[in-house]
This record gives sequence, C-alpha cells and structure tokens, in this order.
Amino acid sequence: HSTHSQDRTRGSGTVRQQLYHCATVPCATVPRCSRDLPDHPKVRWDPELIALLILDYITMHNINLVMTFDKNGVSGHANHAAVYYAVRKLWSERKLPNDCQALVLESTNVLRKYISILDLPISWLRPHHVMYILQNQEYQQAKAAMYCHQSQLLWFRHLYLYLSRYMVINTFHLLSD
Repeated sequence: HSTHSQDRTRGSGTVRQQLYHCATVPCATVPRCSRDLPDHPKVRWDPELIALLILDYITMHNINLVMTFDKNGVSGHANHAAVYYAVRKLWSERKLPNDCQALVLESTNVLRKYISILDLPISWLRPHHVMYILQNQEYQQAKAAMYCHQSQLLWFRHLYLYLSRYMVINTFHLLSD
C-alpha cells in the first residue's frame, strides 16, 4: 500500500504529502490507501473491503473497543457511512472478538453540529450510552491533527474547527440490533 492518496474532493489530483507529517501528531493515523478507497465524500466505499481491513486491524492490535460513525456519517459522507455498515456487518455476523464492544457516534442536525459547547445541555438530556467531552489539551491535539491536512482544510473546515460540537462533545450509542 502507498502512503499517499490522491485528493479527489476538488478534482485537483494532488498528492497529499502532509500525511507524512500527520503521522507525527499523536492519535493521527496514516490511512491505508487504495484505488478501491478514493478520498471523496460522495464515494461510498465497499463495506466488505472495509470490514476486512477493520477486522484485520482489530485482530492484529488486540482491540476491544471500536468507535465508528453512525449510518448518517456525521456530515452525510458516503465513506463514513460505509465504515458504519462495515462495523455493523462484523458485529451482526459475530466476527468481532467476544470482548470487543462497538460504539456508534451520534450524528446531529446542522444546527446542533455548529453550536459547539452550547450543545452540552441538549446532548446531556438526549439518550446516549457514552458522552465524551474533550479537555483543552485534547481539543488542541484534534485541531493540530486537522491542520496537518492542509489540502483538506477548506473554509468550511475552519468553521468546523471552532464551531463544531464534535470538536468538544461526542455522544455514542452501543451498537445493537
């Protein structure tokens, strides 16, 4: 696998060298790149392929907690939703290790998505299994990881960095039937 991917979001076809730099930011991962997994929010990845990659990774690293997007993919990203369907497939076919839990990130409407910490009372009152509120150091780390991807850092992603609840509040549900 290559450590480069092509940025097809805007059709520029430029190679994103910053992936190398991102690997030095804690918690940032270098994606496994493949022509079968194009970097484009409208392209839905093959859930079968994603399921195989995820299961290999879980097995290789003895992982006991998987956190994924929900079926709406937070922002309607088709590839985010494909990750959810891949994890759901592994879970429903009982292919995840017995001690492995799966948590699903709750997608919210656009208003809640962009009210940042003001979403806290709403999130608190709505049903969820896990709520995670980032501390300042974690927020700074997430911001640094986003800044690594300069080719992806369009104007709306700057809004996301400062206004999105997902930069500070994340609510999860246990994957279930």
